[in-house]
Amino acid sequence: MAILAPASVSKDPLPSSSSALTPLRSSTQQIFGPKFKFRQIGQTQLSLSTSFKKSSGFKLKGWRHSEGITQEFQVDKLETAAEVENECDFFDKMKHRFLSFKKQKFMENLEHYQNLADGQAPKFMVIACADSRVCPSNILGFQPGEAFIVRNVANMVPPCESGPSETNAALEFAVNSVKVENILVIGHSRCGGIHALMSMQDEEDPSFIRSWVLVGKNARLNTKAAASSLSFDHQCSHCEKESVNCSLLNLLTYPWIEEKVRAGALSLHGGYYNFVDCTFEKWTLDYDGSNLKESKEVAFRNRSFWS
Repeated sequence: MAILAPASVSKDPLPSSSSALTPLRSSTQQIFGPKFKFRQIGQTQLSLSTSFKKSSGFKLKGWRHSEGITQEFQVDKLETAAEVENECDFFDKMKHRFLSFKKQKFMENLEHYQNLADGQAPKFMVIACADSRVCPSNILGFQPGEAFIVRNVANMVPPCESGPSETNAALEFAVNSVKVENILVIGHSRCGGIHALMSMQDEEDPSFIRSWVLVGKNARLNTKAAASSLSFDHQCSHCEKESVNCSLLNLLTYPWIEEKVRAGALSLHGGYYNFVDCTFEKWTLDYDGSNLKESKEVAFRNRSFWS
């Protein structure tokens, strides 16, 4: 078996440190080429090592920087621990509320809740905003089993031709399966969805919010026509109520809703909750008094103001 002789090792002395960082000539810059000088790599490493030893500030700077990272990490750990503790406190409160509900309401009205377990037959469907300040069950006192509730941004009802959405799916179930007798659309003061609608610019915006609040574009146009001389805040307040009326009109674009309204089996109502001064307005669409086919003029009746 032939044994390969080891490659000869050059015994030339290493170049001085002053020449260690001198650029290689073009004839020796081939990384994997035969002319690559390995001894220059070793000399470069040696020069860098010597420089680090002479520079005492390098190690000190790195140490101080690492101390900063440690301090930041410790602060983050403390903040995380506080967040977890706050979250646990909140869930403890939720647990207490649930147990109070079970003891004071569920157990004391056990027969009622057992009947609800077998099925629901609410008379009302409520369409309200997802805003945390506008809970229909809280402000209007709906009890379990009394209202079928759907909430979305700006309490909007898309027209039938807009296609499927969670709102019209809930409408179909409530009207055709549960057979509610009333649909109440509730608007409210300082609505962020209406503010977004009134603030829209002409340029395209691919956001989900813009795509959704465009359902209320007719309310925006009506408001601009009727209240253009008012301040922006007053225009928003006007649009909050106008949007409710446009949603009532959109409800009539669903054939199975319009049929029941015409037959008197279903009533459509509008409401407006002002949480600044805690007042509530309510009105009912007058189907027979409206001219929906020719001019799309809508009449309302049974207006009331609660304060």
